Formats: sequence, C-alpha cells, structure tokens
Amino acid sequence: MRYGTRRIAVIGGGPGGLYAAALLKRLDPERSITVWERNAPDDTFGFGVVLSDETLGGIEHADPVVYRALQAEFVRWDDIDIVHRGRTQTSGGHGFAALGRRRLLEILHERCRSLGVRLRFREEAPPAAELAATHDLVIAADGVHSATREAYADTFRPTLTAHRNRYIWLAADFALDAFRFEIAETEHGVMQLHAYPYARSSPDQHPSARPSGPPHQSGASTVIVEMREEVWRAAGFDTMDAAASTERCAKIFADVLGGRPLRSNNSSWLTFRTVVNAHWSHANTVLIGDAAHTAHFSIGSGTKLAVEDALALAACIEEQPDLPAALSAYETERRPVVESTQRAAAASLRWFEELGTYVDQAPRQFAFNLLTRSRRVTHDNLRLRDAGFTAAVEEEFGCAPDTPPMFTPLRLRGLELRNRVVVSPMDMYSAVDGVPGDFHLVHLGARALGGAGLVMTEMVCVSAEGRITPGCAGLYTPAQAAAWTRITDFVHTSAPGTAIGIQLGHSGRKGSTKLMWDGIDQPLDAGNWPLSAASPIPYAEGVNQVPHALDRAGLEVIRAQFAAAARHAVTCDFDLLELHCAHGYLLSGFLSPLTNRRTDTYGGPLSNRLRFPLEVFDAVRAEWPDDRPMTVRISATDWADGGTTAEDAVEIARAFVAHGADAIDVSTGQVVPDERPEYGRSYQTPYADRIRNTLVVPVIAVGAISSWDDVNSLLLAGRADLCALARPHLYDPHWTLHAAADQGYAGPGAPWPLPYRAGSRTPPTGRTDAPKPRLTLG
Repeated sequence: MRYGTRRIAVIGGGPGGLYAAALLKRLDPERSITVWERNAPDDTFGFGVVLSDETLGGIEHADPVVYRALQAEFVRWDDIDIVHRGRTQTSGGHGFAALGRRRLLEILHERCRSLGVRLRFREEAPPAAELAATHDLVIAADGVHSATREAYADTFRPTLTAHRNRYIWLAADFALDAFRFEIAETEHGVMQLHAYPYARSSPDQHPSARPSGPPHQSGASTVIVEMREEVWRAAGFDTMDAAASTERCAKIFADVLGGRPLRSNNSSWLTFRTVVNAHWSHANTVLIGDAAHTAHFSIGSGTKLAVEDALALAACIEEQPDLPAALSAYETERRPVVESTQRAAAASLRWFEELGTYVDQAPRQFAFNLLTRSRRVTHDNLRLRDAGFTAAVEEEFGCAPDTPPMFTPLRLRGLELRNRVVVSPMDMYSAVDGVPGDFHLVHLGARALGGAGLVMTEMVCVSAEGRITPGCAGLYTPAQAAAWTRITDFVHTSAPGTAIGIQLGHSGRKGSTKLMWDGIDQPLDAGNWPLSAASPIPYAEGVNQVPHALDRAGLEVIRAQFAAAARHAVTCDFDLLELHCAHGYLLSGFLSPLTNRRTDTYGGPLSNRLRFPLEVFDAVRAEWPDDRPMTVRISATDWADGGTTAEDAVEIARAFVAHGADAIDVSTGQVVPDERPEYGRSYQTPYADRIRNTLVVPVIAVGAISSWDDVNSLLLAGRADLCALARPHLYDPHWTLHAAADQGYAGPGAPWPLPYRAGSRTPPTGRTDAPKPRLTLG
C-alpha cells in the first residue's frame, strides 16, 4: 500500500476517471475505489473517439488487457479528404485509430468490474469536500462543467473562455473511408463538417484498408457540424429543436452523406469553452481531463488528454514518496504537454473560426492550410507522409523543381527579393551619437552574406529626442548618413542580390532609457531628454517620465523629421523603407486606445487615431522613390484589455495599404507593460494570416519562427509572403544558407558568396557507427 491511498473516490465516469480507477486498482488490489457517475452506463456524449499511437502505447504498457480490447475494436485509416467547391484533395499517411465512445466506456466498465472497482451509476457524487474528508484521494474527472473545480475555485483559479463557433455532435450509420472535412458555402455563410469512421463496415474488413467506391454501407461515423455564431443564427438553427437541426444538417451536407440521414443522441448546439486552471490539485483532491483543461475537438485531444492524465497520475502515485509529492509531480509532468496541446488546439480553433477568409485560396493551398492549421503538421512532415500531395501543393504555389518554397522570389514594386527570408530589425544599442559604426557594418554585413533575401536595420531614429537609448542609431545628421552609406555599399558590393532595408521610427514615450542589458525600459540615471507622445501617459507609472502631448506644431516637426530621414535613406541607397508603427513607440502610441486619450481630431475613434501615422506615412512615401517598396510594421494586438484588437489591426492595415504600403509587417504587443502575450511557436502568425487573407495584401510574419520548416509551412499555407527571423540570425548569421544546405538546395535563391563556397556542405564528422558483424557461427 502506497502511503495511505487506501480509499479513493472518483467523481465522473468518463474515460479518464474510469481508466484512473482501473490503473490504481491494478497497481494495488487492496485499494478501495469507487466511481460515481450521475448518468446511466450507456449514456454518452458524442459518438466516436480518436486516440493516437502515442496514447495507445502508454495504454499497452500500463494495461495490456485494456489495450487488447481496444485493438479489437479500432477502425484505422490513413487518409484525410478535404472537399471544397466540388473538388476533393486527399492527403495520406496520417494514421488514425477510432472506436465508438460507448464501446470504449463498456471496455473500461468491464475492466473496472473485473478488478473490483465499485461503479455507482445514476448517482450524484457527494460534495468534493465530504469525499475529501472520508477518502485518501479524490479524483475529479467531472468534465468541463466540473462542480469540484468550482467548489475550490479559489485554489484552482480556473479561466473559462467561450469561443465564437457553434457546433453539434451527430452520427451517420455508415462508415466513411477517410477523415473528411467538407466546406459548405451557403447563403447564410460558411459551414464546415468534420467526420470520421468509428465502427467497421463489416467484421472481416482489414483495419487499414480503404476500399474504393462509395462509403461503406454499414458501420458508423461521427459527424460534427460547425459554423460561426452569426451564421448559425442567420440559418435559423437558434430556433430549431434537435430533430430539425439534425435534418437540416443532413440536407446541407447531403453529398458526403449520399442522401442518408444523420442521427443525434440528445445532441444540442454548443459553444466550445477552453478551460485553464492555475493549479490542478487542492489538498487530496486532483483534477484530470476536461475538469483540468480542454482542447478543441478539431485536433481530437479531449479523450486522449484525459487518458494520458490518468496514466501519469497513477504512475506518479506509484513513484513518489507521499501524496503531495505525487500530485505535484503529476502536474509538473502533464502541464507542459497540455499547454502545448492547448496552443495547437487554439490555433486550429481560430482557423475554423476564420474559415471564411480562406475559401478563395487555390484548392491545394486551401487543403494544405487546413492540414497545417495547428502548426503541429508542417511542410516537412507532411512531405514524409504524402510526398505526392506536397509536391502538388508546391507546384501550385509556383516552386521551381527541387526548390523549397522559401527560395522562391517575391517582387515588391521594382525590388525582387530572391527568397522569402528577412533578417528582422533588431536594436543593437551600439551606436555613438546615433552613428552606426564598425559593429553595425559587421553585424548587418555578416547577415547579408548569410543568404537572406532582405536584411533590415534596427529601428533608425529620426531625431536625437526620438532615440530609445543613447546607443540607438539615427539618420538625422550627415555623419549618420555617411555611415549608413558605407554599410549599404558593402551589402550591394559584397552580397549582390541581397536587399537591405531601413526601418524608421521615433521612440515616443519609451525613450530616454538605459541600454537593454543595463535595464530595459528603465530611465537613465542622468542625462535624460524630454519625451513626447500622443497623450501624457508614462510607459510605466512611477518609473518612466511623463511625456508631453504633442500639439499641432510638434506634430508638424516630427512629420518633417520623418520626411528628412527618408530623403537621407534615398541617398544612402537603401532598397526598402519600413515605417515603425508598432511596439508602443510614437506612431504606435497614436494607434492604440490605451495610449491615445486625445480629444482632438487625432484621438477617439480608430479613424482619428490613424490620422497622424498616415500623415507621416504620406510624407515619407512622397520622399521615397516610386519604384522602391515601403512597408509598415504594426502591433496587431496589445495583448491587453481595451487595447488594439485583431479586427482593429485589419482596419489599420487596410488604411496603410490604401495610402500605398506594399506590405504589412505584422508584430504584436510591447505597447503597455502589463500585457499578457500568448507565447508559443509562431504565435504572432495568426494576425499576419488574418490580414493577408482578409485584405489580399502581402504580409511579413514575425515572432518565434525558428525553423526553415516553419517558413516553408507558413508560405505554402498562404499565411505569409515573407518571414522575418531575429534570434535565429543572432545564433547563426548564415541561417538561410544553412537552411538551403539542410534541404539540399543549391539554386539561385541562396547562392553562397564565392569566398565561402568551399564551406557550402556540412563538414564531415568522425564515425559514430560500429562495424557490423560479418559472420555468425552456430
């Protein structure tokens, strides 16, 4: 017996609660374990359940009896069909396994009973506090509406977020032969169907077979119909009962169903809610499954996560010296996995919420975009799964033979970039009196030699008062212009084909601070200069100085400073100019409602808040040659309540494009110090994606894009036209050339400089394999 976990109560008889009970009883038959389930044994929500090979492997090791029972029931398939505008795109090699949720519960009921677990159906569990007083451990597996979680809300600190789509779980009484996504563009809006088989068509069908011809005439498939709330209401679903909704869905998706009906199981239209908890345990009570966390059904993770929670909890109880240590170890083990899954699920959920923005994509690009929506499936691993499908997507995109997407050219006005990689603007804080020196020459020169299509300077300030720190570079004196010309000359001469762009900006209220490594955003100990901004609001109250609000005369001065810097940039021979309207600096400060509290024509509604940034843009565009492109960097969200929203970002981008911007560089945040970013891989890309596919305008994606596989995936999916990478280029100045070498590419999109060509292959290393036996004698 492990440290007094003799009596265990499980609240909720779903897969997670049942499997936890079975595992703990199997580990110690002397335990007394009771499961309370308020519904009948054969009541269940939904129809089919999808489990991954990884989850099944864990089950196989922990409980071979359950594993064998599941194996006997699984329907397996490899293909995903995506049907849109009458065309079906099929991608293979995905490997799914599913079975009926009711059958899964039956298997777990049988296993629990065989081990001696007491199952109490049609009975509400006693309150969690009462169970905690009479049991050594309480496992709360009581789902998304967990009463246990609410009872201890002060400890668990749950956050529940409702989303914009409505969906309903239904079933069809035949087995589809693949996972199916079907898009219906109706007079009310876009609707989508997610469907997959979960029962075989016949007992002797081979599990991995995909028969030709129509769907199997028996068996069963889960069918989920989903749409935006406004589409759901416009179609009248809000006034229909379950039977009418089911019949209507069958008519809308009659083609995939072959005219067959759908059936419900007391189904109703739902709004998905993401559940996050700050803590998963309270004393001897622990949350698992949907009580602890949820992940959108579009990546099929609800049951999977619950079963994996059960496996981890049982293992930690077995391994740890006491219950507090076990519950802590359980959360430590599971939380990173769950958070990663939730990030992927959130990306997938948002993709389907914004489905209407993608329906005009080319057929194969649309399919690729759908398949890679969660960012867990990428260009490279999709190529391993189905090389033929991926090659067809590349051909449609315009890739030359044997050319990865990232090495295709892109034209902006008169500038043709040889590839889609951008060295992102990065402040170096190494200038003296605004003059870039040898460090900047080596820094930017090395990255230009490293193969990127476009190398961007750091934010170059338009005045001494517009600097962030004393180490920031500028372009407001002849000496500064001469120093920048030295750098552009080097790039154009020594790295021909590489473009170099300048980013112009003004610090606004975030100026007069220390070098980043001496104290980011902290005011100088001495020698501070006065700050100006849209409104007299300090960046950090009580820390940074209060800026003065610019009057009309001040606005005219700054507008003229931007124009003068643009004239200098022309003489310096930069290839592209970017206006910095992001990250809380001066122009960004006009755009955000959190930092612009003006009551004149430059404040209030978004159209007014845009006025001064657009005036500056127009002044700069007037100085910048017509054949050279101009881009704008924006913060597409402030990551703070009351700030810039994703919808605002689309309108901001629309305004700049109308004034002549050639591309929008889409970043986020850094506007207010109390922001709450949702960090993760490529976490800012959805904002670029939305702007690109709403406005049909080129965008630069930036933010935690770290691999060439990510770049290829974003480009092929139509989420970005260029990808800007910062830290990867600090780690490896030749990141682009090495990406080409890794992919076996040696074409015009990534030429090695002649002096470096001998190093264009990965250096050989010593052998690590041992000689194989040549002869074995019996």
